[in-house]
Amino acid sequence: EFLPCPSQTLCTKATMQTVRAADTNEVVKLIFRESDNDRKVTLQLEKKLFDYVNQEVFRDNNGTALLEFDKELSVFKDRLCELDISFPPSYPYSEDSSQGKQYMNTRCPAWCDRVLMSPSAKELILRSESEEKVVTYDHIGPSVCMGDHKPVFLAFRIAPGAGKPHARVHKCCVVQ
Repeated sequence: EFLPCPSQTLCTKATMQTVRAADTNEVVKLIFRESDNDRKVTLQLEKKLFDYVNQEVFRDNNGTALLEFDKELSVFKDRLCELDISFPPSYPYSEDSSQGKQYMNTRCPAWCDRVLMSPSAKELILRSESEEKVVTYDHIGPSVCMGDHKPVFLAFRIAPGAGKPHARVHKCCVVQ
């Protein structure tokens, strides 16, 4: 579908103009204009263009308002999962080294970089065995240019033998 679901959320108070190719009548551009404010253009969509006037919406509260449109894992339901995302969309960032926080206007920002695991691995990671246990799922270099993606990481501590119910724990290793 040409119109991505997030555009409906991003442009709730806007009117949409459709531009079609003269020869094929195919939709080639969508222009969203504010209903008031001199009909200012808030979003333009084309084949390789996603030009939204306020990129802060993708960083405010880490873009969580748009997570409802993230359907990447739906095809892996019950087989693969991930921890809750609490970082802004990881793609597409500007590759200009002076604009580490700026998104490119080529696509709607999205969480394209992920750490996926089986449900049993997730349960093992989240199992609280001590108060010191810290799990971090985040992106790297929020203000630094690293190409068009911001890498993501998952950091956690796990006790020796965790997940192996009959393992005997020794000072240096796990023995089955």
